[in-house]
Amino acid sequence: MTGLVIGLLYGAVGLLSGFCMMSSLRGWWADGDGRLVRTYALAIGVAMVATQLLATAGLVDLGKSIYLQPSFSVPLMFAGGLLFGYGMVLANGCGSRALVLLGRGNLRSFVVIVVLGIFAEMTLKGLIAPLRIALLQASQTTTAATSLPAVLSSGGLHGAPARLLPAIVIGGALIVFAVAHRPFRRAPGQIAAGLVVGLLIAAGWFATGYLGADDFNPVPVASLTFVAPIADALQYVMLSTGLTVNFGIATVGGVFAGSLLTALATRRFKLEGFHSPRHMLRSSAGAALMGAGGVMAFGCSVGQGLTGLSTLALTSFVAVAGILAGTALGLRGALRVRPLKHDAEPALQGEPAR
Repeated sequence: MTGLVIGLLYGAVGLLSGFCMMSSLRGWWADGDGRLVRTYALAIGVAMVATQLLATAGLVDLGKSIYLQPSFSVPLMFAGGLLFGYGMVLANGCGSRALVLLGRGNLRSFVVIVVLGIFAEMTLKGLIAPLRIALLQASQTTTAATSLPAVLSSGGLHGAPARLLPAIVIGGALIVFAVAHRPFRRAPGQIAAGLVVGLLIAAGWFATGYLGADDFNPVPVASLTFVAPIADALQYVMLSTGLTVNFGIATVGGVFAGSLLTALATRRFKLEGFHSPRHMLRSSAGAALMGAGGVMAFGCSVGQGLTGLSTLALTSFVAVAGILAGTALGLRGALRVRPLKHDAEPALQGEPAR
């Protein structure tokens, strides 16, 4: 139930604000509009500080999350982030943005979601899984320090200071970066979106790590992420018998429902489709890269870019670096994804709140 509520709020905020990493970076790098990227920075900063406060208070054990496992592969996570970032540009948005715009009537998003979910499942358990596992085994490493607080603890700083110091320094810098921009300060909708999304990340940790804590029926400690949950949601829709609705599936459904209700209430609902077969092929290719890359990177632009970073996990910084590099390749340089003839409106990019 909590996952559904969190998803509903995220869907509504995402539709009203245009919250999206790819749209943020495109607006900043290509158009010189830094408001959306500062919304994302504010969300990261708030999520980081709030999550570490929860962990310091003992309300959630972040060590049980996938981001703080002792064994991981740096090359695989970076490569996965690279694929996800480039795929995000090809598809003109990430999985969470596709869910939001599907609720607004964007049928292009439906194709992106289905293809992303299929390739995520193929990479998790299907045809691509053996290759992923082989690469993981060949390149994985094991370390005792999996996060910035753990690194500080190994240097002699323990307890709450080790958690809060990096959260305040990094999160505070991101918040200052956001509010120092005058056009952003004049966009109350964007400020509200950054604050709400950041708090929703912390709410997800609280829901699964505290409210959902049960020794007899434990649930994974997690928060907002969309690659594996979209795959799980598709599987649940097709094979619900014997399966249960987990936090991720509930969140996916909530995001779609929240966006749909908001679109209907604000009269933004409008059916849209692809402009051409080439347009469909490009979006499908981007979705495939996001599905495979997101599994390799243990998350997406939200799953690693917000939720992972909120744990201060070292691997999350690696994955986000890959996502940013892949997005940069898609937006700039020789491998830049060039607009199609009829792409007057990006396939998965919504209008931000002014």
